[in-house]
Amino acid sequence: MAALRDHVRDFARMMLDRQGDKLERWMTAVEADDLPELRSFITGLRHDLDAARAGLSLPYSSGPVEGHVNRIKMLKRQMYGRAKPDLLRKRVLLAD
Repeated sequence: MAALRDHVRDFARMMLDRQGDKLERWMTAVEADDLPELRSFITGLRHDLDAARAGLSLPYSSGPVEGHVNRIKMLKRQMYGRAKPDLLRKRVLLAD
């Protein structure tokens, strides 16, 4: 259990410090410890290693866009069955 905790913390540190160059070493260390809890996660990372490395290295984030999408979906759920698309459009454009 301690090894699992240490690997998860190391991955979190890589994310926070944008250390994508350490990803391959981290995956090798996790595989060496043969942790079944992280096996599918490592498989997914290896499936698209370039994208995973870029996500851990680059400063770009889709957070602001995801916030707007979440807000629009919330408004859509509130208006479901109550109004036509023109009113929904006005509400989305006027909402802060």
